[in-house]
Amino acid sequence: MFNCSKSSKEKKSFYQHKKLEMLNYIKDSLERKIASVTASIEVLENQISRDKEVEVTN
Repeated sequence: MFNCSKSSKEKKSFYQHKKLEMLNYIKDSLERKIASVTASIEVLENQISRDKEVEVTN
């Protein structure tokens, strides 16, 4: 997997790129979760508004 002839600079660059990939993966995952929570909040707010309208008309 690792080539012993790689320089210290090349190894550092390799690990930095792997870390960047990992952090981007985590960021993407969190963005999906935030989008899901935001959508849930919006639906719940719409339901609350709708229920208030029903109470006022009754």
